[in-house]
Amino acid sequence: MNCSNCGHFNDGGKFCVKCGHKLQEEVAVKQAAAASEYQPQPQPAYAPQQPNQRVRQAKKVSKSFFSYFAEGIKNPTATAQAAGESQFVNALITVILYALSIPIMLYVGWKLLLIQFVRSMFKLPIISEELAPSDMEDFNTGVDLIKATDINSIIHFNFTDFVFKQGVFIFIGLAVIIGATYVAAKFGKVDVSFKEFFSRFGTFLIIPTALLLIGLVLAFLHVEYFSYFMNFGLLSIFLVVPFTIASFKPSGTNGLDRIYSTLIVYVVITIVLTFIANGLGEEAKTIITRMGNSSELNDLF
Repeated sequence: MNCSNCGHFNDGGKFCVKCGHKLQEEVAVKQAAAASEYQPQPQPAYAPQQPNQRVRQAKKVSKSFFSYFAEGIKNPTATAQAAGESQFVNALITVILYALSIPIMLYVGWKLLLIQFVRSMFKLPIISEELAPSDMEDFNTGVDLIKATDINSIIHFNFTDFVFKQGVFIFIGLAVIIGATYVAAKFGKVDVSFKEFFSRFGTFLIIPTALLLIGLVLAFLHVEYFSYFMNFGLLSIFLVVPFTIASFKPSGTNGLDRIYSTLIVYVVITIVLTFIANGLGEEAKTIITRMGNSSELNDLF
């Protein structure tokens, strides 16, 4: 240790051998100076929270889907032909939206559909010729009253039960149609994986889904024309099938002709739509039965 007084180096001891200066005081001074120089940094009261991994993943998927959906509306053919297995999730979301938008639309707008049906019945020549003008006025008054009444709360029409049950039913029907289309393409010697085929089918389904979503918005706004968009969206499935099959090039020449492949799938679609219509018809019977048995609804008239 060097003496702070004369600078002489000492091997040890309490005093400098040259000038007699006390070395322990020097050590204490250095320790105090070192202690005063060291000041611990304040620790944050809590560590900053990292964004939830699921939230970030959901944002990423939604951003990818909206970009994919918009591009599918803008350039449907090019987007579908470029869709590979990487677009499987986006195509699956499109199929789910297609399946759910129909029962939601029917739940929101079934009153308007019922009114349209009754109006069409009243316009039949057999009925209209026997009606007096006062009867039509009473009917129009009843229509306005139905529009202004929350009948769902009166007949206890459950949203979750109807939408979930019919949505699953329609999704299964779509899965059957896609599976039948894939099998038909395979018979036509199209060498493609199911995920890639599903992605392309779902991409061609974007425009029908967009039509259904427009109809859903109109149903929420109580615009009667929503039923036209619903019908166009449902019937567009007959165009998605040939577009999807035709977008693939067969690997051989001895496969099933695309016209016959399409016709076979059309038969499957007709059967599936018949089952869906029967299921919706049963729901309609339930609604009408509840309306007939509702004392609160009968009091309105």
